[in-house]
Amino acid sequence: MQDLKFRTRKFAIDSWKFCKLVPRSREFDAWVRQLIRSSSSVGANYRASQRSKFTADFINKLKIVEEEVDESAYWLEWFQEVYADHKEFT
Repeated sequence: MQDLKFRTRKFAIDSWKFCKLVPRSREFDAWVRQLIRSSSSVGANYRASQRSKFTADFINKLKIVEEEVDESAYWLEWFQEVYADHKEFT
């Protein structure tokens, strides 16, 4: 369990570091905010799941983690798709 706590925290920090490299623009800023929000929510909700008192609460919190990971992947896919079209990233 400790390993997953570390990894989810590292995911949020790595996402934040990536977002610092993204050029500032109205379009990218919206994506950056979304990625930071969803990636940091992964670790926060995983930690909350570890304090669950009931199995149903634990499962519900892990479902939230799963949703936030999927949303983070969605935003990272957006960045990946437009990466080739923007010289600012290179």
